[in-house]
Amino acid sequence: MKTLSKDNADNVARHLAMAARVIDEDPELAHQHALAASRSAGRVGVVRETVAITAYAVGDFALALRELRTHRRITGSDDQLPLIVDSERGVGRPDRALEEGRAVDRSTLSVPVRVQLAIAMSGARLDLGQADRALQELEIPEADPDRAFEWSPALFSARAAVLEELGRADEAEEWERRASIAADALDAAAGVADREVIVVEEIELIDDEGGVDVASGVIPLEEDREDSVESGGDEHVVDVDGESAPVDVNADGVDDVSSDEEDAR
Repeated sequence: MKTLSKDNADNVARHLAMAARVIDEDPELAHQHALAASRSAGRVGVVRETVAITAYAVGDFALALRELRTHRRITGSDDQLPLIVDSERGVGRPDRALEEGRAVDRSTLSVPVRVQLAIAMSGARLDLGQADRALQELEIPEADPDRAFEWSPALFSARAAVLEELGRADEAEEWERRASIAADALDAAAGVADREVIVVEEIELIDDEGGVDVASGVIPLEEDREDSVESGGDEHVVDVDGESAPVDVNADGVDDVSSDEEDAR
C-alpha cells in the first residue's frame, strides 16, 4: 500500500471529513472532496469507498460500481454489498443485481447490512415486475413491526412500497405508519445511548434505564435521559421486559482507472 506523508494524510483526512459532513446537503461537493482525496490516496480502502458512496449519491452508478469493487478487493469487506446491488440496478441490470446479492452468504453479514441487502434485492425484484418475490425478499426476522432499530424505517417503508404495488393498500398504509413512528421514536431516543425502541400504540417510559415505547411523542425526562447514557454502550439495549441483551446497532479513490473500468461493464 502506498505510504502517505503526514501532510498528504492530513489533507486526505480533511477531504474525507468534508465529504461526510456535506453529503446530505450537497452530494456533488461531497463527491468533489472524495475525488480530491483519491488523488493522494487512491489505494486506501476508505477513500475508494467514499468515492463510491458519493458517486452513487450524484447518480454516477457506473463509477460507484467500479469504486465499490475496488474497495472490496482492497479490504475484503462485503459491507457495501447492498450499494453494489443498488448500483447494478442504477445501470439497468436488475438481473445482475440479484446475482451479486445471492453470491454472498448472508449469515456472514452484520444485521444492518443484511437488512439493507434485503431492501436492495426487493427493489431489484420490483424492477423485474416480480412484486410477490419482492415481498419475499423482505420476509426477514428483522422486519418486526413491534420493534424499531436504526434500519427499521427504511425496511418498513420498503415493505409498504411492495404492498402498494401488490394492491394491498390498507397493509401498505399500516407499514408506512409504522415507518414514520419508528423514525420519530429513534430521533427522540437519539440521546438515550444506543437503545432498542419498542413500538406500541402509546409512547411511555417503560423502564428507568431510558428505554422508550414508541408511537406518538413522550420520551424520558431530560434528567432520566442523562442518567441512562452510557459511554461505549454500542451493544446495550433494553427490552420491553426490562431485560438487557446485546444487539449490533452500528452502521459502519481513483487511480488504476483503466483496470477497474472493466468491472463496471
